[in-house]
Amino acid sequence: MKAIRFDEYGGPDVLKFMDVDQPEIGNHEVLVKVKAIGVNYADTARREGKYVVPTDLPFIPGAEIAGEIVSVGKDVTRFKPGARVVSLIESGGYAEYAKVHEMVLAPIPDGVAFTDAVALPLQGQTAYHILKTMGRLEKGETVLVHAAAGGVGAISVQLAKIFGAGKIIATASSDEKLAHAKELGADHLINYTEDGWELKVRELTGGKGVNVALEMVGGDIFNKTLKCLAPFGRLVIFGAASGEQAQLYAGQLMRRNQSVIGFFLPQIMQNPKLYQSSFEELLSYINDGKLKLTIGGTYQLEDAAEVHRLLQGRKTMGKLVLLP
Repeated sequence: MKAIRFDEYGGPDVLKFMDVDQPEIGNHEVLVKVKAIGVNYADTARREGKYVVPTDLPFIPGAEIAGEIVSVGKDVTRFKPGARVVSLIESGGYAEYAKVHEMVLAPIPDGVAFTDAVALPLQGQTAYHILKTMGRLEKGETVLVHAAAGGVGAISVQLAKIFGAGKIIATASSDEKLAHAKELGADHLINYTEDGWELKVRELTGGKGVNVALEMVGGDIFNKTLKCLAPFGRLVIFGAASGEQAQLYAGQLMRRNQSVIGFFLPQIMQNPKLYQSSFEELLSYINDGKLKLTIGGTYQLEDAAEVHRLLQGRKTMGKLVLLP
């Protein structure tokens, strides 16, 4: 089969389109003919050797796939060949075929396209659990969503509305991206490239601050976001896109009973019941028209290197998808 693989860490040019062996499935695994592949910052971190867990070489990136099952292991009970499925996997997604354990698969409703479904395993689940499981968002609360036109951000804005947030404050780096966040349901818009954006957040909340904040940039953005929290506010960290680790002094949190919470999706996957129920809930939102996914572009698998350049250049909006 054809796949994208890298044999050394580095820039997009290390991604090579090549022939590799088709994966062999185990007793509880299925073989999926891949129809759509989600592209994520985690893929670029893997490529650069900077992911949160070690990346062994050679490596086929890709954690999000959607497609059709072509064969099943002898002990598989939940799925049969021909089923339309979507999944989050550890690696191997940038390929024509992928093997997947049946417990991390979710069925795709007939009305949902592969390209939409594949936007959910990483970014949809991340947005869901940041807001609900870790952020413990309650109806009427105020939410701050950074990079609100990006993959996680765009879904977070919509899910916050679905979950009953009273006010959604969205930040982005351009007027175009802010306009998109507005279309998705954001109540207030702030350009975070302008000085003093954190003061605007305080103004919009009458000086109280936000109840839940989503933060994935790190560095100075983290420190300013912490200043935006209300008493009993929760700041959920799910990345450090700037490459800068923020320094936190625990005493900062005491006076206003605030929390800083880390989030790593693979830990959610260790709880199959929680993972599968949220997956099915997200797919139902798409099927019912409550959740609209922004597909920023679809590209051929062999163009993966160029797609990584586009993603890291921060010139895109929404989900980037590869097609085998």
